[in-house]
Amino acid sequence: MRKAVVLLSGGLDSATVLALAIREGYACHALSIDYGQRHKVELEAAKRVARALGALEQKTVSIDLAVFGGSALTDTNIAVPTSGVQKGGIPVTYVPARNTIMLALALGWAEVLQADDVFFGANAVDYSGYPDCRPEYVRAFERMANLATKAAVEGRRFTLHTPIIDLSKAEIIALGVKLGVDYGLTVSCYQADREGRACGRCDACRLRREGFQAANLPDLTRYAGRG
Repeated sequence: MRKAVVLLSGGLDSATVLALAIREGYACHALSIDYGQRHKVELEAAKRVARALGALEQKTVSIDLAVFGGSALTDTNIAVPTSGVQKGGIPVTYVPARNTIMLALALGWAEVLQADDVFFGANAVDYSGYPDCRPEYVRAFERMANLATKAAVEGRRFTLHTPIIDLSKAEIIALGVKLGVDYGLTVSCYQADREGRACGRCDACRLRREGFQAANLPDLTRYAGRG
C-alpha cells in the first residue's frame, strides 16, 4: 500500500478527505495540529475520526500560533463572527500562514515515512476568502515541495492532493456519507464548548448546517443547550 499523510483537523472536511484517501487504497497517517486554536476540542474529534475510519496512526503536533494572534481563532481579543458568512474580503477567522505551516509539517513527516502523497482538506467554494485554500496556492506549494526535499531531489515526486477543493459543503457531506463517515464524531464550530457542542452561530456552524440542509441529510451536530 502507498503511504500518505492526511492533515486531520477533526472537522467535517478533513474527515471526508481521510475517508477518500483510505478508499483509494492509501495507508494513512493522520496528522493533527494544535496551533493554539480556541476550539481545541477539535483535536479530540480528530482522534475519534482517525480511529473510526481506520488510519494507521494519528499524531498531534503542537506549535503555538496564538503567540502571534492576528486571527479570531487564536486571539481571544478578536470576536468570532456570528452575524453570517460575509462575501468578499478575507475573513477574520483566517489564521496567518496556518496552512503553509501545517503543510510543511505534513511534508516533513511524509519524507520521513517515505510517503509521496499528502492529503489536505482545502476548499475554495465555501471559504473563497482564504488565500491559502486556492488552487493556485496548492500548486505553488507542491512545486516548492518538489524543490525543497531530499526525496524529490533524488527522484521521488511529491503530490499534494486536495480532492474536495471544488466541492460545495453539500457535495462534501453527501460524498462522506457514501464513504461511511460518521459526522457526529466531528467538530467544526469555531467556539465549541469543552464537550464539543457547537454554538450554531459562527460561520463554520452556519456553513455546516446549510450543507446538511442542501444535501437533504440529517445533521448529527450536537449544539450547546440541546443535549
